[in-house]
Amino acid sequence: MADWFRTLLDALSALSGVLVALVLLAIAVLVVGAWLADLRQTQHAIRRNFPLLGRARYWLEHLGTFLRPYFFAMDREEMPFNRAQRSWVYRAAKNLDNTAGFGSTKNLAAPGAVTFLNAPFPELHSDSAETRALRIGPHCRTPFDAPHFFNVSGMSYGALSKVAVEALSRGAREAGCWMNTGEGGLSPYHLAGGCDLVFQIGTAKYGVRDEAGRLSLPRLRELAAYEPVRMFEVKLSQGAKPGKGGILPADKVTAEIAAIRGIPEGQASLSPNRHPEIGSVSELLDFVARVRDTTGKPCGVKFVVGTSAWLVQLCDEIHRRGPESAPDFLTVDSGDGGTGAAPLPLIDDVGLLLRESLPLVVDTLVEAGLRERVRVVASGKLVTPTEVATALAMGADFCVTARGFMFSIGCIQALQCNRNTCPTGVTTHDPRLQRGLVPADKAQRARHYHANLVREVEIIAHACGVADPRDLRRHHVRVMTDSGKSMPLSVLYPDAEPVRLLERA
Repeated sequence: MADWFRTLLDALSALSGVLVALVLLAIAVLVVGAWLADLRQTQHAIRRNFPLLGRARYWLEHLGTFLRPYFFAMDREEMPFNRAQRSWVYRAAKNLDNTAGFGSTKNLAAPGAVTFLNAPFPELHSDSAETRALRIGPHCRTPFDAPHFFNVSGMSYGALSKVAVEALSRGAREAGCWMNTGEGGLSPYHLAGGCDLVFQIGTAKYGVRDEAGRLSLPRLRELAAYEPVRMFEVKLSQGAKPGKGGILPADKVTAEIAAIRGIPEGQASLSPNRHPEIGSVSELLDFVARVRDTTGKPCGVKFVVGTSAWLVQLCDEIHRRGPESAPDFLTVDSGDGGTGAAPLPLIDDVGLLLRESLPLVVDTLVEAGLRERVRVVASGKLVTPTEVATALAMGADFCVTARGFMFSIGCIQALQCNRNTCPTGVTTHDPRLQRGLVPADKAQRARHYHANLVREVEIIAHACGVADPRDLRRHHVRVMTDSGKSMPLSVLYPDAEPVRLLERA
């Protein structure tokens, strides 16, 4: 028996030696083959001059995307969001202590840096009332009393995974804020949490389109019958790609997404760069009226400010028709907004930033005497308390963020949104990668993020001597200039007066 066993071991040892030799031979063949392929190819100079070694360049270049945030980038220098911003969101989402010691790492003297002016006698936290709800759409059959100034911005099912949408829906419900569906239509995952929803009507009319791709009033009525759908938003443009419609790559157009949007499966989803039926301010108001009359619910407009003369024309047309004809809200998106996919020139170089466009829109409404009629929603990189408080001081009634809530449920800024390879499951439809995102757990992260951001915005407001963050004004903020001296925001953007309304009188 011992001799038999010894013979078996010797045979296995000899076999394993042969297998190792074969594996080494196969590796050698592959290496030599790759070396010869690099030497003979003519498309890549680095690989031709440095066979095999040149391949490491592409691998390191790809790997750098993931390593830079952890080892090479400073806390405050990364784009589009730096480590300090992301860390604040992560800790807020986990409901961890977000205090810091020893001093600020922010360059407070950098041009554009904002400083809030604290009052000598700040508002006592114990005396401060809860942020009041604001009514949107007073002329509608079903107006909406929005309870919070901070809400979830538009993110489509398609651009986001089903588990991410469900997590945000549940989180928004627990936080008591609204969630915008994005232009991809209403999915079961938006409804899963039971939160208040804003249905976005994009240029392709996904979810409310007829066979010709135009607005379907019967479908619009069906959606309005859903109680969680509180408002409708007509999207003219968004910050990452002003002047171009939505882009959803073909490999992200699954059968379910195709059915929700009313488009073919497996084909890239490309929205028109504008609504075919909206080519003027008059047609815009007609479209808003059609949606509002059909649904009985508030209807607003989302856009990025570029040229601004049309805003004055819009106000003039509203005055001609009557104030009830105005959009119930305007969502002003910043030119540095995010998206799942967009041409780089549009991401980088088109559209005004929120810090310039928001005061312009607010002041135009004030001058026209329409500020109380039309609510203003600010959007664009508003992920931390400072940015939200600044937008409120500039005149916004509400602030919304998409990427802030993405960070809260696990996004690590891997920049893979357009490739269906998101490692955290937020923007991928790969079931293996979605497995890491558990909606029930991540909903709590979204809820904590919302609660902690609102609390710290309130802290800023109280430090400035006001009880409600919406009572922040431009004179509460100073902005650092290139000269090294700060300037009051109220000087940079003087508060407007209703001069055009007075001229009419």
